[in-house]
Amino acid sequence: MQNREKNSQLIKDAARKLGFDFCGIAKAEFLEAEAPKLESWLNNNYHGKMAYMANHFDKRLDPRKLVDDAQSVISLMYNYYPPNRLPEGREDLKIAKYAYGKDYHFVIKDKLKDLLSLLREEIGEINGRVFVDSAPVMERQWAQKAGLGWTGKNSLLLNQQKGSFFFLAELIIDLPLHYDTPVTKDYCGTCTRCIDACPTDAILQPNLLDASKCISYLTIELKEEIPSEFKGKMENWAFGCDICQDVCPWNRFSKPHQESEFLPHPELKSLDWEEMTKETFDRIFKKSALKRSKWEGLQRTIKFIRSSLS
Repeated sequence: MQNREKNSQLIKDAARKLGFDFCGIAKAEFLEAEAPKLESWLNNNYHGKMAYMANHFDKRLDPRKLVDDAQSVISLMYNYYPPNRLPEGREDLKIAKYAYGKDYHFVIKDKLKDLLSLLREEIGEINGRVFVDSAPVMERQWAQKAGLGWTGKNSLLLNQQKGSFFFLAELIIDLPLHYDTPVTKDYCGTCTRCIDACPTDAILQPNLLDASKCISYLTIELKEEIPSEFKGKMENWAFGCDICQDVCPWNRFSKPHQESEFLPHPELKSLDWEEMTKETFDRIFKKSALKRSKWEGLQRTIKFIRSSLS
């Protein structure tokens, strides 16, 4: 037991040195309470055209099916709240804050690999895998079990100290550790600001999101034409959406990140989105999350937004 506590502290100290704001640890086990919720969510087609969400149902609920003999799920949070926001006037097109800089998958995965390497040096042979929103891992549920926060009414993880502008990442390893106490209290209380502010009514009820109505889904995941029912409701969001986070009272505690990789490309502040060529897009967003929508997808969204104003 003493070794478990020592190794757990070593992991948390190393994570802090790598820039992670919070690190918690949970026992790797079947997420029994989540199984019926996930099944119901999929059966109601709240995942829209994201067919991959229905794949690997068992792996999504049991980390031991992702890593042989998994004992621990290490959950980490990495701040991305920007020091300065991009222009957001009445006519300005907007992108989600997480996409301002370099694609977080690259930045955080490198840090996780460094963390795993360091653990192997300090502790010995460890079998493990790193995950950054790239595999069937229920990251918010694991973060809550690891004591990092609770699931807000907008279905995002909220932290009492710094809000919700964080990337979540996981390290699943075959080493037994000291496990943190899950957050079981809902600190949202009677607040419904995120539900009330969502222009597409994507938050059906507390902690139940119809992703097929979410602006982030419509601008990133949906590859087809955006349904006409959403005309006039996009509020100029061309890639992603931060509305439910911007109105959340817990985000008054958000602090600017210290990650230079997340700073916007110099040309982003004065970019003419509508006149931007594919060549310009490929150059500015070469290592950006915006590559997910591609130039064609971004142009589709911009045309849809502007057509709503005519």
